[in-house]
Amino acid sequence: MSSNRINRINEEIQKELSALLRTVKDPRVQDTMISITRVETTPDLRYTKVYVSFLQEERVKDAMAGLKSAAGYLRRQLGHNLQLRYSPEIVWSEDDSITYGARMLKLINSLEVKHDEDTDES
Repeated sequence: MSSNRINRINEEIQKELSALLRTVKDPRVQDTMISITRVETTPDLRYTKVYVSFLQEERVKDAMAGLKSAAGYLRRQLGHNLQLRYSPEIVWSEDDSITYGARMLKLINSLEVKHDEDTDES
């Protein structure tokens, strides 16, 4: 299967799951700001790995448990909304790249940069 098709499927799954997350009734998911950052689907369309990031770091464990609990419902709705041969099994993974980037930016901003007077005059 071409990687171009997989990329389109990944985009569609990401868009559908983003919309479907708003319909989940579980308070662990409802009360948490969740962003789907990336989706990777296997070429046989059996599994899809969904990377999510959270605004409230203190709720990550509860929200991940809520997402795992709602995976069956989301898979069924995804299969209903998308015309795919298989409804992929959803595997949730926390994407900490945004948190890592924010922490690196904070560290960079906290550094005191010393300017050379020689380089400023050139």
